[in-house]
Amino acid sequence: MARHADIVLPATMTLERNDIGGSPHDACLIAMRQAVEPWGEARSDFAIFVDLAAALGMGERFTEGRDEMAWLRYLYDGWRARAAVSSAPTFDEFWASGFLELPEGDEDLVLFKQFRADPEGTPLGTPSGKIEIFSATIDGFGYEDCPGHPTWLPPTEWLGAELAGRFPLHLVANNPTARLHSQLDVGGFSQSTKVRGREPIRVHPADAAARGIESGDTVRVFNDRGSCLAGAVVTDTVRPRVVQLSTGAWYDPLDPSDPDSMCVHGNPNVLTFDRGTSKLAQGCSGQHALVQVERWTGPLPPIRAYDPPPTDRRARA
Repeated sequence: MARHADIVLPATMTLERNDIGGSPHDACLIAMRQAVEPWGEARSDFAIFVDLAAALGMGERFTEGRDEMAWLRYLYDGWRARAAVSSAPTFDEFWASGFLELPEGDEDLVLFKQFRADPEGTPLGTPSGKIEIFSATIDGFGYEDCPGHPTWLPPTEWLGAELAGRFPLHLVANNPTARLHSQLDVGGFSQSTKVRGREPIRVHPADAAARGIESGDTVRVFNDRGSCLAGAVVTDTVRPRVVQLSTGAWYDPLDPSDPDSMCVHGNPNVLTFDRGTSKLAQGCSGQHALVQVERWTGPLPPIRAYDPPPTDRRARA
């Protein structure tokens, strides 16, 4: 993203700032004390947004008069009061010790345990207080893509759609196995999975044979929204008429000035639609799309996704 940004605000890593670590499933609450000074011009997210808020004339409203440590103290004290853990130390004691062991939870977890034991005394957060198979509230919205009861609605793009006549392959854009989303795509483990430097796309042997594609070929994946290059892996681990291209390859447009330019690295975001699952849910629907795949016979453009972008500072130097 930084390669395509006009303004870059570098943020600190975990060890360069103060924070509190923990989740409802952790056995400890961690005092994440700053270990090293920030590198270069990096600043904490809090410091960055303080200045942004101040530039918008809302600095005091954003900070509420608290700096970084005051916010950590405020959040800890709020948790301590809500958790009502008698053994919980003060913030200063917690910060000095570095961690706090939390009481063990209920190992025999039963969903809606309190509701099942006493439906009247511990109702659910639904309008009726009960498990609702039909929701009059949702039905009252009148959303054609989200009725008030569970039902199957045909996806906009699937192999049963009319569009499959033009784009006969169902793309599954799932999370990658060699990285976390796009993080460390430049790293050796992620790079070891690439095919000729590009993100691998898995194609069924029957679909590959029909298109003259072999493992190791570079292919063009496209639909009406965009296109990208990828490295073919012919395998029967995918079903016929299904191709799989993981998310997270760093976006590398052939022409950065053209918003419709082909990504030469294999980012499937250029192929999937950016639309919520429904007018109500607005969840991510970018894991599936209809595409066509063809063998790429032109010159292979270089991968530039990992090249540092030019900056004003470098130009002045």
